[in-house]
Amino acid sequence: MDLAYIPSPSTGVVHLGPIPLRGYAFCIIIGVFLAVWLGNRRWQRRGGLPGTVTDIAVWAVPFGLVGGRLYHVITTYQPYFGEGGHPLDAFKVWNGGLGIWGAVALGAVGAWIGCRRRGIPLPAYADAVAPGLALAQAVGRWGNWFNQELYGKPTTVPWALKIDSDPAIGRVGGFYHPTFLYECLWCIGVALLVLWADRRFRLGHGRVFALYVAAYCVGRAWIEYMRVDEANHILGLRLNDWTALVVFLLAVAYIVVSSRRRPGREEVVEPAAQAGRTGTGPGTGAGKETGADAEGGEDAEGGSGEEGTGSAGGAPQARRPEDGPTAEKSAKGPERATQET
Repeated sequence: MDLAYIPSPSTGVVHLGPIPLRGYAFCIIIGVFLAVWLGNRRWQRRGGLPGTVTDIAVWAVPFGLVGGRLYHVITTYQPYFGEGGHPLDAFKVWNGGLGIWGAVALGAVGAWIGCRRRGIPLPAYADAVAPGLALAQAVGRWGNWFNQELYGKPTTVPWALKIDSDPAIGRVGGFYHPTFLYECLWCIGVALLVLWADRRFRLGHGRVFALYVAAYCVGRAWIEYMRVDEANHILGLRLNDWTALVVFLLAVAYIVVSSRRRPGREEVVEPAAQAGRTGTGPGTGAGKETGADAEGGEDAEGGSGEEGTGSAGGAPQARRPEDGPTAEKSAKGPERATQET
């Protein structure tokens, strides 16, 4: 008798009248909101404007969803375009099937478009949202739990995942490694690692994002090895293992080359925000310049110059007719008058 295990939900969808509420979709939506929220906080701490991360996410998120689905359909084409496949099922995203590799790649294209429109560097934006992306993946993996998919090999560990049998899709019931949970915990660890490294070493120019990618690939490689779902293989390894290896090497190479060519961190991540702070933006330059002149003018005109034109209010006093050389000498004091005499 199994004393402990992780149960699977009996269904991954709840109907609110005619509207289906799917757990997989909810996990993706919550993950997106979490990534945008954390990214916005980090962006403002770096000197950016509030709302910039959200505006760019409007471009990045749709591109990412399309890219994730395209990667899954292309690399696992048999259920859709193979023998007995159903091409229209390729559009049923709610049934699962979003490849993180395609989501990040095409999402970066959308982010690049958004960054170009705002006039900000893509690497700085990627650094700001990197930890949030890792947390979004951690939340998104629970969508696999709702769908009872992408689990690992059979096991008897106390945290085994109980899977219900479903002959319609060829799913065999039993107790399996909860790879969704492993990846969730790994992504949380990646987020914490990236946050620590960014604060400790002041990473910039895209190196925070590259560290997130490299760290994720390490975990994805061993988690992918445990999975038992159908996948295409190359030289005995699952395709996603090869993808993780290649992407890991590219990320490490980027960190090394970028550190040598552009050390340190960007001083300005959003020119519009910097312009507002320095007063070079529209409607602010004149006001700041006038204030500086006023402060300088107080020192210049309120000083004790020998011309005798200063006053407490900063305005010059008109010389009266009776003020002659004798009065001027008297104003300078006896000692000064004696010296001049």
